[in-house]
Amino acid sequence: MNLNNNQAFVSSWSGGKDSCYAFMEAVRLNGQPKVLMNMMNENGLISRSHAIPERVLKQQAIELGLPIVTVPSSWNDYERNFIDTLKQLVDVYKINSAVFGDIDFDSNRAWEEKVCQAAYISPILPLWKQDRKDLVLKMLAEGIHCRIVSCNQQLGEDFLGKRLDENLITQLEALNADVCGENGEYHTLVVNCPLYQNELNVEFLSKRNHNNYWFQEMKLKNE
Repeated sequence: MNLNNNQAFVSSWSGGKDSCYAFMEAVRLNGQPKVLMNMMNENGLISRSHAIPERVLKQQAIELGLPIVTVPSSWNDYERNFIDTLKQLVDVYKINSAVFGDIDFDSNRAWEEKVCQAAYISPILPLWKQDRKDLVLKMLAEGIHCRIVSCNQQLGEDFLGKRLDENLITQLEALNADVCGENGEYHTLVVNCPLYQNELNVEFLSKRNHNNYWFQEMKLKNE
C-alpha cells in the first residue's frame, strides 16, 4: 500500500503503540499528517480506555510537531461526536483520510468505514491483518518505546508502568494473554518513537482500580 503525497490525514490517536505505529507507517507510505484526534471521557480530563491525561496527550502532539484535538464524550454520544469532529477537521485541516491502528477486528473496521463515509473521507488501516506477535516485535524493533498504563485483572497492577519489551512479551504469552493486547488485556503510552523530537518525561503516580480494570495515574514531570 502506498499513499499519495496529497493524502492528508488525521490520526485517530490513542497515545498508545498501535495508533503510533499506524501513524509511523502512514508517514512512511508518503501520507501527510495534519492533526491528531483523541476521544476523551465526559469531563475531558483523561482519554477513554487508556486514561491518559490531556496534558500528556498534548505533549505527544508537540513531540510529533502536530496539533491535537481532544473530544470529551460519553459512550452514548461517541459516534456522533466522532463524525462531527471529523467533519470539522475536513474544513479546518483539509484532510481527506483518517488513519486507524486496528489490526483484525472486522467490527472495528466496519465502524471506521462508517464514520469516515459520513465525513466523506477515506479510512486507512496500515496494520490491517498483520500477525499480532510479528507486529508488536516490529514496533519494538523500529523504535517504539512504550509502557503499560492500563490492564485487566488477569495481568494485575504489577504490570502497570512496565516497559513493553521481548521479556514482557514472553511473560504475556505465559499468561495466555494476547501479546498485542487486542482482547483488552492492556493499553500503552508511547513515551518515545523515531518521529518524536524528544522523549516524554512522564512520572508515574498511584495505581487505581476502576470497574475491575487497573489504571496508572501519571503526569509530566516538572508540572
